[in-house]
Amino acid sequence: MDTFETNLSTGEFADNSEKLIQHSQGVDGILCTPCDQIGADLIAKLPDRIRIISTFSVGYEHVDIAAAKKRDIVVTNTPGVLTDATADIAMLLILGATRRAYEGERLIREDKWTGWTPTQLMGMGLQGKRLGILGMGRIGQAVARRAKAFGMDIHYHNRRPVAFDATYHETAESLLMHSDVLSLHCPLTPETKGLLNTQAIEKMPQGAVVVNTARGPVVDDEALIAALKSGRLRAAGLDVFTGEPHLHAGYRDLPNTFLLPHLGSGTVETRNAMGFCALENLKTFFEGKTPPNVVV
Repeated sequence: MDTFETNLSTGEFADNSEKLIQHSQGVDGILCTPCDQIGADLIAKLPDRIRIISTFSVGYEHVDIAAAKKRDIVVTNTPGVLTDATADIAMLLILGATRRAYEGERLIREDKWTGWTPTQLMGMGLQGKRLGILGMGRIGQAVARRAKAFGMDIHYHNRRPVAFDATYHETAESLLMHSDVLSLHCPLTPETKGLLNTQAIEKMPQGAVVVNTARGPVVDDEALIAALKSGRLRAAGLDVFTGEPHLHAGYRDLPNTFLLPHLGSGTVETRNAMGFCALENLKTFFEGKTPPNVVV
């Protein structure tokens, strides 16, 4: 941080828009988090000297990219460094959802466990099951490597095939039809918002499992909750939600949901690496070079 003169917000939580505008006075760049909603209105109010927005995240849907581009403001992110941590959480969700971990833990914490029985909380084994990965980027491939070690058969849909030993599906619809477990790793775009809706779920095998470590709005909450209630889907493991931290209350009432509070990148090592990556983007930019992770 000695490289920069900083106007530092030391609170644990993100500033609101007005405070962010105040903090941006007299500075040349902004280092933000996904909690900072930097929309077109806010960007229009930023001082003329702001030249770069470096976000402490891979996702950048909280920044209005078109508005930044219109003002010639460079936007950077932190890809790559959180791949393994997020893939680990995805695998944890797959295991937790299929093996009914939440139900088992609750049984013990509520002191309702009466002892082992032959049919107690029987879940779904992973060996030989088809894992469908929607979005075969860095994280999707890292999840695929982990799932292979559990004996899963890997299927995926991506904008284009990748060099990976797995079955490629040209359409998301085809992938859904061949996914005993569906793991979402696509970016949030106008095209992917609400992608997993009632029609999509109906294409999946009976009793399939859904895991989401991408972005909450990729899932239609009402559709997923209805499918979990009816038994159309066996379970869901979710680390991201629409409107975080105020997730749909329906998820909390379901025993077949394994829920985490956006822990995907939540390791000391990963958060440190993300911070250094975000700072390197700023440092490189102010040295007159192209930052390593430019979004626009």
